Amino acid sequence: MRKPIIAGNWKMNLGKVEEAIQFVRQIRPGLSEIEGVDIVLCPPFTVLAPLSEILTASKIALGAQTMHWEKGGAHTGEISGGMLAELCQYVILGHSERRASSPGLVSDETIRKRITAAFEHGLTPIVCVGENQDQFKGGQTDEIVGGQVAKAIDGLDQDQVERMVVAYEPIWAIGTGEAATPADANRVIGLTIRKVVAETYGESVAQVLRVQYGGSVNEGNIKDFMAMPDIDGALVGGASLKPGFIDLVRNAV
Repeated sequence: MRKPIIAGNWKMNLGKVEEAIQFVRQIRPGLSEIEGVDIVLCPPFTVLAPLSEILTASKIALGAQTMHWEKGGAHTGEISGGMLAELCQYVILGHSERRASSPGLVSDETIRKRITAAFEHGLTPIVCVGENQDQFKGGQTDEIVGGQVAKAIDGLDQDQVERMVVAYEPIWAIGTGEAATPADANRVIGLTIRKVVAETYGESVAQVLRVQYGGSVNEGNIKDFMAMPDIDGALVGGASLKPGFIDLVRNAV
């Protein structure tokens, strides 16, 4: 059985130390009572250090929102896996917002490098894949998503594929309030993402891999997504910035 995983991506919000600490102290007791699910908070870099201290003895894990593949050097404004390793357990890689805003820096090739670097530093990558609205309407979902997954896992060891997390986020659903239907998301995850993994690593590995859905997930619709056999959790944006995130996580198990 795959253990559900819910990750809250704060994006560029709650980046001031006091507000982040206050919010985490508000939601930590409720989240700590929930069993049977891995919970990850992915705040801005500015608050990772203080939150790591608060959550040290907690079941709540921390994740960064991106990282560079190099260990160090002349990469102004970037952050390496080694810098994150003492603070985080997870890292989001290839989020569609970063793919769109920095295509030269965030490509299938560099995402693949980041995945390798994340594993080298003991971080679990949450790798985002998804099609945009034109691709969705043009019937290219399987081609686009399958290609992104194939490039992400190329050359990885079997145990790395089993440990990573994939987040299927149809770009047209992110922050729009228009979520994919649970059945459609389940189809893409089961018949595209797991199929691509199975073709290289075998069906047993494909069935171990955890795959989240992301895109306008909230406490009201999470049960419908989690009822699908191939959906193992959610990568949550705006809904992770509110106390209702507790109910969202509770409703996921």
